[in-house]
Amino acid sequence: MFARRGASGPAARAVKGVDVTEEAGIFVGGGGEGYAQPQHMLLKYGNRHGLIAGATGTGKTVTLQVLAEGFSAAGVPVFLSDVKGDLSGLCQPGDPAGKLHDGFMKRSATIGLDLQYRAFPVTFWDLFGEKGHPIRATVAEMGPLLLSRLLELSEAQEGVLNVAFRLSDDEGLPLLDLKDLQALLTFIAENGDAVTARYGLVSKESVGAIQRRLLVLENQGGTKLFGEPALALSDLMLTDAAGAGRINILASDKLMNSPRLYATFLLWLLSELFETLPEVGDPEKPKLVFFFDEAHLLFDDAPKVLVAKVEQVARLIRSKGVGVYFITQNPADVPENILGQLGNRVQHALRAFTAKDQKDLRLAAQNYRPNPRFAIEDAIREVGTGEAVTSFLELKGIPGVAERTLVRPPSSRLGPCDEAARAAAIAGSPVAGKYDTAVDRDSAWEMLRRRADEAARNAEAPPAPQGGGLQLDLNEFRQARRYDGKGYGRAEPETPKKRSAGRQSDSITEAFAKSFARQLGTKGGQAVVRGIFGTLFGRK
Repeated sequence: MFARRGASGPAARAVKGVDVTEEAGIFVGGGGEGYAQPQHMLLKYGNRHGLIAGATGTGKTVTLQVLAEGFSAAGVPVFLSDVKGDLSGLCQPGDPAGKLHDGFMKRSATIGLDLQYRAFPVTFWDLFGEKGHPIRATVAEMGPLLLSRLLELSEAQEGVLNVAFRLSDDEGLPLLDLKDLQALLTFIAENGDAVTARYGLVSKESVGAIQRRLLVLENQGGTKLFGEPALALSDLMLTDAAGAGRINILASDKLMNSPRLYATFLLWLLSELFETLPEVGDPEKPKLVFFFDEAHLLFDDAPKVLVAKVEQVARLIRSKGVGVYFITQNPADVPENILGQLGNRVQHALRAFTAKDQKDLRLAAQNYRPNPRFAIEDAIREVGTGEAVTSFLELKGIPGVAERTLVRPPSSRLGPCDEAARAAAIAGSPVAGKYDTAVDRDSAWEMLRRRADEAARNAEAPPAPQGGGLQLDLNEFRQARRYDGKGYGRAEPETPKKRSAGRQSDSITEAFAKSFARQLGTKGGQAVVRGIFGTLFGRK
């Protein structure tokens, strides 16, 4: 734990051992001459988003850790991705015997900080369920737009995927996991004419391309993401018994091998927060702070509609009380319309070896409010490890003057935690046991399989015995009646019954089953049915 020396007065208070003042906010480091001027991020503007940028090895991870500690100490839950595995140390206090301790103490003395080590409440998550609680979403929650992005689909293929989602809604076929979507796409391919007549052109080639992309995703571990129990967003917004915000750490070292899966999942999480949380305006402190590491992965080769979605979320989620902080090597990795929404900025060193690097450096310098004491462009090029050019929003949301800042050391462990500490954190988590066991509910795959089996049984049923010419099958006779049973007078036109939006008079699946039942009276046809459905649904 630590407290900044010199903090006094009624507004100054130590919040759970970390220096946070009601008026000043989170202490980030020392700036000005001799680094003696405290630099704070105002909590009330923590939801105005931010940027942490800088070349490799310049201290971005430490800055991220410092801000996460500050928000947690102020009672604000945090969600961050651990790309390199070295943010897990937040669950353990710093080590006085560590090799960095002397350097940290020297830096603390320079900026007027009384450094004391402490741990923070951490909840570990992992899409693969190896280094944390499993984290899942249903296919329906992901939606066709993000799923198309994840699968890198063409416009025509995205159209087919939209048809699949619409058919799922109309026919009451829930899409929960990958096999549900695969079964529905197979059904669409086998019944292309009926689907095309109702929803527009659907080609088998497009369906096949989507199926191949789903197979690649499945081989990359995508099946771990889709399913139930789905993540409850409220579990990301918890505090501990002392009031400190829990820091949710997503293990992303393995996930980074599938960068599109990584980016799509985090974008889905942002979108869900945006659509679910109520409007709160500008609260005294954020409801949740979201750190998006390796942010360039979100925008690499992203279609315009997706970038527009990110821009919309970044612009409007502020009023939901959520702050979004992008961490990347170069500010140019973030589109300008989104970059303009980021009010709190920490710029570590940029290397300008090429003409493009020099241009990016000039553009980065132009985003700061000038400081007459130094040239911002030169400062960004010259700051050392642990230093940064910072600018935080001041009262009334005015951008602060750029300042050359020595970032404070973290009070938690710098680097990865040990496995025993991770296991203890997982076992003691408030969501322990809630997501560990996957649930496979009745959904599209099971429903389509049952309908297929029923069609096959109807086709295999022996024909009804035929008697003399005057002996009619009673059911057949009833179906053939054309009067209402009230006499032989003129029949009144029958009022059509209202049907739900999810069920038409002759739904596609019903038409499919009926056509098979009519066409397959022969033994050869019955064998075809058994072969087709055995292939489609893997019946053993």
